[in-house]
Amino acid sequence: MTISSTSWSTLLLSCLWSTLFFGQRNFTSYWQPQVAINYPVSQNYSHNFALIHRMFLVDEGVTKFRGRQLDLAHFSNLDLRENQSLALGIQYRFRDVFENNENELRFTQQYNVTHKPLVVRLGHRFRAEQRIIGPSTIHRFRYRFATDFPLQGEKLDLGEPFLACSLEKLLSAAKSEQPEYDVRLNAQIGWRLDKGLNLQMGIEYRLEDYGAQNPDNVLFFLTSAQWSLK
Repeated sequence: MTISSTSWSTLLLSCLWSTLFFGQRNFTSYWQPQVAINYPVSQNYSHNFALIHRMFLVDEGVTKFRGRQLDLAHFSNLDLRENQSLALGIQYRFRDVFENNENELRFTQQYNVTHKPLVVRLGHRFRAEQRIIGPSTIHRFRYRFATDFPLQGEKLDLGEPFLACSLEKLLSAAKSEQPEYDVRLNAQIGWRLDKGLNLQMGIEYRLEDYGAQNPDNVLFFLTSAQWSLK
């Protein structure tokens, strides 16, 4: 299976349609590039470092291009078995540089399990997060179901594309505030290149606080580069 120009045109038109459609509602759009490095310490223990930048494309229906935030993140990963892992993460979000908002410190605990019955790999990820913003702490609980598979043949060779999709649900709770429920849909196309380099690009749609009367519609355009050092 190959990616044709028609497929790319369809994806682009879908994104433009979504922008026009949600532009009439409570809609925000971002471009979010990311660079990450995986560093294995031993056979079953590794570190991941990431730098993520988020920029406005559309803010409440108004087109603009300006920075929103910059994230520095680190995860320590421990493989329990071939298909199971535990991870602890810490992340710092810079927002006061870009707009009049407080910075955020975040701690993450994660359990991940994957299955690969055939060509398709299936994954379940469970996360608990503590988001410290000023004097308040937000507790967030996340579950993500993900799948990825090669778009050519039965295994992924160097230079060949793969498709990765996920569905995630989130619950946020804080003292003296109503719980907030979010859902995220993600689809990306990637390439595994030589020297441990992975490139990915795609879109993510988020419906934030969908239990409220006017939930937020958010569309992300994602690009990422990830190196695995060996």
